[in-house]
Amino acid sequence: MTATRPSTGHGVPAADDGTDNRAINDRGIDGDAPGGGRGGAVDPGRMRRAATSLGTVWRRTDNLARAAAATLLVLVVVTLVARVTGLGGDPSAIVAPRLQPPSAQWPLGTDNLGRSMLPRLLEGIGTTLLLSSLAVGLTAIVSTGLGIVAGYHGGRSAEAIMRLVDVIYSFPALILAIGVAAIVGPGQSAALAAIVLVTIPLMTRMVRMAAASVSGREFVTMARISGVATPTILRRHVLPNVAGTVAIQGSYALSIGILVEGGLSFLGYGVQLPRASLGLLIQEGYLYLTAAPWLLLVPGAVVVATIVSINIVGDSLRDHVEPRDARPLT
Repeated sequence: MTATRPSTGHGVPAADDGTDNRAINDRGIDGDAPGGGRGGAVDPGRMRRAATSLGTVWRRTDNLARAAAATLLVLVVVTLVARVTGLGGDPSAIVAPRLQPPSAQWPLGTDNLGRSMLPRLLEGIGTTLLLSSLAVGLTAIVSTGLGIVAGYHGGRSAEAIMRLVDVIYSFPALILAIGVAAIVGPGQSAALAAIVLVTIPLMTRMVRMAAASVSGREFVTMARISGVATPTILRRHVLPNVAGTVAIQGSYALSIGILVEGGLSFLGYGVQLPRASLGLLIQEGYLYLTAAPWLLLVPGAVVVATIVSINIVGDSLRDHVEPRDARPLT
């Protein structure tokens, strides 16, 4: 009689030796996972489809989200050009009498020392965006690792991670940031550490929820049954499926980071003179609100425009990554 191998359920016969299992392990059940590869090879067709998908997302994006993205792009490009070419002049040079109003020669006026506000504003935008972006990048790395481990494994490791996250999350953001600055000392390092610590809890909780949902799906279960190593499952199946959640939470964390940096610098714990940041410019302008209101209004307007633009872009990204189901009006 000819022995027949029992089926595992997905058209994959159970192996009576190590040959078929090794083949399955090499493939990693990528055919079942959305976006899975074959043996790690780069698929040119998939890359073309990804580029087409990005173009489709842009065409379907509403005008408000496009305007917000354009605003952020302009801020980043102008800041980079100013840093490379010296656009606007030297931010630390005293070039005119103090507290001069905006004019053709000084588009944003001068500050309390006679420095042009335009180069100082450009430097402040660059400092704030760089600190916040770097901090959010570190937050994404830490939160993704903790969230995936907690969501995939569960049990005591998940409990330990989530209880630690809950403890951090229980502190008000500004109080926690001031505490970090008091330990680290005033400066950019304090702002960076404070932003990371403030933004880690929420991102970790959201990634954990997404990872737990993905871990219960069929292709992950099949990979476990087939003996695929846990690091491979996390890398090939879980991580790609939580990337959208990380991107959405990253946009939210970026706006929080700008607020935290601004709050710390306003209180004197963040970026220190002679460097400039948006929070430090607001703190300087606050002292001359009645004599030179543009010193406060201009950096304040930039902070508001930046945060609103980031939130609009984040909402648009969420709508594309996690579209809501259409609901009837009646």
